[in-house]
Amino acid sequence: MYHQLYKVTEFQIVDEYTIRVSFDDGSTQTINFEPVLQGELWGQLCDLALFNEVAIDPIARTLSWPNGADFDPETLRNWPDYAEELAERAAQWAEAVM
Repeated sequence: MYHQLYKVTEFQIVDEYTIRVSFDDGSTQTINFEPVLQGELWGQLCDLALFNEVAIDPIARTLSWPNGADFDPETLRNWPDYAEELAERAAQWAEAVM
């Protein structure tokens, strides 16, 4: 399977848990991350102060957070293709913890 390599070039927090992300191919995605913030790593990002500490990793060129959470830039670039599956996985993680 072919995996396109993208780089995040800039981002803007546009609402709670929502970021507009720009890529090196000129495309953008506006992503509401709230539905996927579950589990040991991404669940920590429910803390809005931590979520808002997002930055662009200088090596991987993707969004990353101080706790080590990040997403593959290809996943971010093609978020509509992954959003439902990621939200379903997050819901399963939440159920497993209960």
